[in-house]
Amino acid sequence: MRVFWALAAAAALIGSVSADEKVQGCAFHGKSLKGKVQIVGSGADFKVQAVTSFPDLKVKFVESFPDECGEWQIVESFPDFTIQYVTSFPDFKIQMVDSFPGQP
Repeated sequence: MRVFWALAAAAALIGSVSADEKVQGCAFHGKSLKGKVQIVGSGADFKVQAVTSFPDLKVKFVESFPDECGEWQIVESFPDFTIQYVTSFPDFKIQMVDSFPGQP
């Protein structure tokens, strides 16, 4: 019986940690999710999964002035943050859009 309660407590703790680690106020772990982004193969600031529905953040790729929430400009050097595309266990999920970027 003690094992059951220990597992239940661990599951509740894991659930609460993952619930807190979502995009909030257009930031993740205190880092703003707008600006210049570099796509890397490893060692990224954020691991993201591209989805077609139920994203944590809607992203619009722009050529210049990525000033609004969810506006990202792809660069090769001097990024504001880096991302790595993954298919499982992302930090957050993104959906590419042509208009209305930001939190859904």
